[in-house]
Amino acid sequence: MIAFIDDHREAYGVEPICKVLPIAPSTYHDHVAKRADPGGRRHAPSGT
Repeated sequence: MIAFIDDHREAYGVEPICKVLPIAPSTYHDHVAKRADPGGRRHAPSGT
């Protein structure tokens, strides 16, 4: 389902797609954020 939204989000937008699919927009956005930062870290380690 995430791949479908990725493929069609430019044409239709995330929210309209999510209205017809059984997924909340926040769930999609959470997945995208985790994919962008799989370690869940917001900042790089300081090294100290």
